[in-house]
Amino acid sequence: MYTLKNNVQLIGRVGANPEVKTFESGKMLANISLATNEHYKNAKGEKVEDTQWHRLNAWGKIAEIAEKYVKKGSEIAISGKLIYKSYEDKQGVKRTSAEIQVNELLLLDKASS
Repeated sequence: MYTLKNNVQLIGRVGANPEVKTFESGKMLANISLATNEHYKNAKGEKVEDTQWHRLNAWGKIAEIAEKYVKKGSEIAISGKLIYKSYEDKQGVKRTSAEIQVNELLLLDKASS
């Protein structure tokens, strides 16, 4: 049950090619934007599509896999943990952003022949 305390699982499509950075230590970081879609009918019976965007951070081996195989439009499944970061914007206003640190990544696109 310990692993359920902060666990996020998402399936969606990648919005842009991953931004990969390699640090002086050799450690890699891949930043990925992921869109998830939900479809439902509103009170008037109209079909509605709701898209949510998520910021993903993948380190090490997962970043290497993302750099090699994940592209804009790829469908992926991830598991990770939710992290909040605080920062000041250009106007000096304190902001908070939510990101997901990826622990597992699964490529869902069929391999091209």
